[in-house]
Amino acid sequence: MRKSRTTPEARQNASTGPYARVSARILDAAVILCVAAGLFWLAHRAGTRLNYRWNWAVIPQFMVYADADGHWRAGRLLLGFFATIRLSLWAGLIALGIGTLAGLARVSARPFWRLCGGAYVIAVRNTPPLVLIFLFNYFLSAQLISALRLDAFIARLAALTPPLLRAPAEALIGPLGQAPVLVTAVLTLALIEGAYVAEIVRAGVQSVESGQWDAAYALGFPRWRALLSVILPQAFRRMMPALTGQFVSTLKDSAIVSVISIPELTFQAQELVSATYRAFEVWTLVFVLYLALGLPCSLAARALEKRLARSDRLPVH
Repeated sequence: MRKSRTTPEARQNASTGPYARVSARILDAAVILCVAAGLFWLAHRAGTRLNYRWNWAVIPQFMVYADADGHWRAGRLLLGFFATIRLSLWAGLIALGIGTLAGLARVSARPFWRLCGGAYVIAVRNTPPLVLIFLFNYFLSAQLISALRLDAFIARLAALTPPLLRAPAEALIGPLGQAPVLVTAVLTLALIEGAYVAEIVRAGVQSVESGQWDAAYALGFPRWRALLSVILPQAFRRMMPALTGQFVSTLKDSAIVSVISIPELTFQAQELVSATYRAFEVWTLVFVLYLALGLPCSLAARALEKRLARSDRLPVH
């Protein structure tokens, strides 16, 4: 008897048929229910067994409060939340520039540039971030910024800023008096994250087929023009999901600059815990705030990855 052979398309249809989809949804629902039951049990045990008196009534004032004149003001956690957003955005943009240059240096035809890019990536990726934070803070803030008199220049610039422009400027860079500290934190975080961006760029450039280089050289393009006009557009398309994920990592890694007294979300939470002893309530709220920042970016990265994968499967006419 001849054995019947199933084609890959038939096997795929069987694995994604209506019965398989229903079974998968039932399994997903069961897992979600189990996880929800476990979380409910943990919350119940924490509320009844822990020797801790919960007081959630003090939490709203850490986000917004009314001053003596009845005007609403941002609380310390909300200020730290905005500081984290500013810090992550500026550090992410600068890290993209640094990482792109370092990644291109790593695939350069010249050994000197490959050595420079490789030394930067190896030095940063094989050193604990906490050590780099203290090292950069001492070098940038305590030495370089003071030697270049940038702190005095920034203070003079802040004093000369018109009142009409002060609010937009503080929305972009935070309190003008704290600008030198913010510059140190942004550059430090950008240098750390830039090493990981460099590896993404290097992998993206090397993933482009060698035939694309040959086609560009056949058109008479020099290497730099072939890289800018032909290779990088294709590489960045492939790098976008990884770069978006790296920005999410920058959001999370921004908490480490709290050790040099940058008033971002984690630092503000530490100060509040020291003052109020409401550790569980404060850190739970901080967890929710970080989740509110990172989850949309993670979902955007996943949606972008699916969209790019779907567009790659479209037939070319």
